[in-house]
Amino acid sequence: MKLLLATPEDTHAFGVRLASVLKPGDLIVLSGPLGAGKTALTQGIGAGLEVEGAVTSPTFIIARVHRGAIPLVHVDAYRLSGVDELDDLDLDASLPDSVTVIEWGVGLAEQLSDAHLLIELDRRDDDVREVTVTAHGGDWVNRLERLETGDTC
Repeated sequence: MKLLLATPEDTHAFGVRLASVLKPGDLIVLSGPLGAGKTALTQGIGAGLEVEGAVTSPTFIIARVHRGAIPLVHVDAYRLSGVDELDDLDLDASLPDSVTVIEWGVGLAEQLSDAHLLIELDRRDDDVREVTVTAHGGDWVNRLERLETGDTC
């Protein structure tokens, strides 16, 4: 799935739409340069999941848990030096009961689950975000088709 998102608000809105097909145990790995919209997308996911409180970047604390009917675990792996440091966060303990979103997680986070969604964001010179969503395992392909057609029930 490829998308063009013209504004940060569009990125947020895509996160809200994406949340409609998410379920406990989902792992989402976000990739992209600074300012590409990774946190805005996660904020939209949090809004769609109706989690409590504001979703902000966990850059300095590495991980935040946002409570809700389906909790959101938001991780920033930018400062982690490898898989061992990611393992130290014990994300496997919360993964089955939550939606876990890991920014800067490519090459580190995929090992947490047999299935994950990779979302690559890039910000063009005109500030439009180019988004590529790639399903890896599980039932992601079916859920992404539902997302594209608007059938999120």
